[in-house]
Amino acid sequence: MRLNVNERLLEPYEPNEAWLAVQKDLLDQQIIDTAGRKVVRVNDVDLAEQRTNGSIELRVTQVDVGLPGAVRRLFQGIAPQKFIRKMQEQFPPRSIRWEFVNLVESDPLRRVKLRITHEKLEDLHPADLADIMEDLSAAERQGIIASLDEETAAGVLAELDARLTSQIVEKMDPEKAADILEEMAPDAAADLLADLPRETSEELLEEMPGHEAAEVRELLEFDPSTCGGMMNTEFVFVGEGSSRDEVLQWMKEQDLNLDQLDTIVLLDRAAQFSGTVPVARLLLADAEQSLAGLKTEPLLSLPPDASEKEVFEIFDKYNLRMLTIVDENNRPIGAITVDDVVSRLVK
Repeated sequence: MRLNVNERLLEPYEPNEAWLAVQKDLLDQQIIDTAGRKVVRVNDVDLAEQRTNGSIELRVTQVDVGLPGAVRRLFQGIAPQKFIRKMQEQFPPRSIRWEFVNLVESDPLRRVKLRITHEKLEDLHPADLADIMEDLSAAERQGIIASLDEETAAGVLAELDARLTSQIVEKMDPEKAADILEEMAPDAAADLLADLPRETSEELLEEMPGHEAAEVRELLEFDPSTCGGMMNTEFVFVGEGSSRDEVLQWMKEQDLNLDQLDTIVLLDRAAQFSGTVPVARLLLADAEQSLAGLKTEPLLSLPPDASEKEVFEIFDKYNLRMLTIVDENNRPIGAITVDDVVSRLVK
């Protein structure tokens, strides 16, 4: 290296936690390949020269996660370059462009400095991120969850194995854990709390806002193997006399989970369950069409104490996407969706 300034202009090195050290932070470290959605280990780093403001900078362009990089580092300084290149040619190259790399950072101090890198993780589907986290250590899982926003973290915890979820939540700050639980569907939050020690569950419920905590407490009273233990208390319901346009306008004004919105529950004048309307049928109806005329047949529902076996049978028999759960007065209190059924079947 040649200096292009007088040596008196050089400044002493000052450590900066926002900087990455190639040897310490990259080589042999685990990283997340956000494009391939998996955890890999860095064997080598590719640097490229780039002219910037009259100077030449070395920039990381990609990382080598295959055997060629490992071979080069293993034999560097020991074997001739010709031998090393010949050995490398026997293995397929595997490199990841730097923009698709996300660091696995378990140190809370460095995690704060490098938080910007975790924006890439939030672009992944929660199920993919959950799969990635299952390949990490406990400390690394804590680091990833702590770096995500509450909504993304809630989605990931809902997809993770129950044992790992419990381990993560137990080690979290109660206030942070409660914020994540608020973002979860009530049934998912109840399932998570049910697997925690009672003292921990109570502490987290105390941290949650009253309305959300009350919903979760109500679900915790049900046997997990019953409809009540499977249902979600967040569902869309309207009066059966409403018109298609009235319902659509009302829905636009609500904060609804569009990914889960598939079926609308109908109430009669006595606020009792009177049927369901698929959203697709609603969208294709005439503007003034009453929802009572769009109801699907037959009228299906179950009480909260019905067994999960009954749920499976009715979903299978009628090819349902959603089933309404009603109380002793035939008033809807929750809904079970097809993803709830699939999740229960694969456990």
